[in-house]
Amino acid sequence: MPTDRIRQMKADLLKALGQPTRLKILELLSRGERCVCEIFPAIDEEQSNISKHLSFLRGQGIVVADRRGMRVFYRLADPRIVKLLEDAEACLLAVRRA
Repeated sequence: MPTDRIRQMKADLLKALGQPTRLKILELLSRGERCVCEIFPAIDEEQSNISKHLSFLRGQGIVVADRRGMRVFYRLADPRIVKLLEDAEACLLAVRRA
């Protein structure tokens, strides 16, 4: 894949992660799959707002939705997202100490 395309994909990923509500959702999903009915109360924001963020994350390929009957379950598309978030936190803490 061309370098410019990879660079753009990285920028898109980081932009998708660069929003506090989306980070809350991803941190919740890092602990395992959740029904959308569990996500709304856990994040403590308006349902319509959470729905928009979940839709955005799904569109970016960061989360996967699975409908089971009347319920929709979300999970991380790739477990390496957890490591990426952990590494970002560790990096920030290290930089703040410097």
